[in-house]
Amino acid sequence: MLNSLRILHHQGKQYIPNLTTAEAAGIFRGRPIISSANVDNDQLIALCPTHAISQSPIQIDLGRCTFCGECTITFPDKIQFTKDYKLSSNDRNRLIVYEGMDAPITLDANKIRKEIQHLFHGSLKLRQVSAGGDNSCEWELNASGNVNFDIGRFGIEFVASPRHADGIVITGPITQNMAEPLQRCYDAVPNPKMIVLAGIDAISGGIFEGSKALDRSFIDKYPIDLFIPGNPVHPLTFINGIIQLIGIQS
Repeated sequence: MLNSLRILHHQGKQYIPNLTTAEAAGIFRGRPIISSANVDNDQLIALCPTHAISQSPIQIDLGRCTFCGECTITFPDKIQFTKDYKLSSNDRNRLIVYEGMDAPITLDANKIRKEIQHLFHGSLKLRQVSAGGDNSCEWELNASGNVNFDIGRFGIEFVASPRHADGIVITGPITQNMAEPLQRCYDAVPNPKMIVLAGIDAISGGIFEGSKALDRSFIDKYPIDLFIPGNPVHPLTFINGIIQLIGIQS
C-alpha cells in the first residue's frame, strides 16, 4: 500500500478526466499554422516527402502530412505546428490547411448520416483492420483503451469479429494482399455500418502512395464517414474524432 501511494505521489493520476480539453504531452505536433512570411516556395514544397505541401496559396494536406516537422525546422517563420489534436473531419477537403488560416478543423454536420448519431450515440463497436499497416497506428488505437484515455467510458470499444461491429477502422495503405480480406470484413459488418480511415496511410497511401503493391479500390467504392490524420494517429485525435462523429460531448 505504501509503495502504491509513493508511486501515485510521484507520477500523479494517469486518468484524464476530460479528453476534449487535455493538453497533448511532449513534442506532439498538431494542426499547423502557415504564416504569410516570404520564403522560397519551391524549396519548401520540395522538403515534403509525401507532397503534402503545395502552393497558390501555400497549403498543407493533413491527409498526406507525416508531421515529420522538416518544414517548420527549415522555415520556422513560415510554418508552426500547434498542439491542437482535433484534426478529424468527415469532409476530406477540410483536412487542408491554407496560408493565413488559424481555425480549428471540424466535421460537416450536414454530412453525418442520421443513423450514425441515432444508433451509435450510446454504444459503438468497431472492428480494426490493419490493411498493410506498420503497427504504429494500431498501437495508438490500442492505447486509446488504456486507463488514461479510457475510450470505453463513452461506450466505444474494439471487437474481435466484424459480425459484432458497427463499423470498421482501417489503418495502413491497403496492400493488394489485404484488399480482399478488407472487403470480406466490411461485408460481414451488419447494416448500417460506418467506415473510418485512421492515419495518413489509410487516407492517402502516405509514403506508399502510387505503389504498385497497393489496391485502394475499396476507398473509391464507399463513402467514408471519418478521416483521422496522424502518423501515427494520437489517441486524443482518434477519440475526439469518433465522439464528435457520434455526437458525444465529453
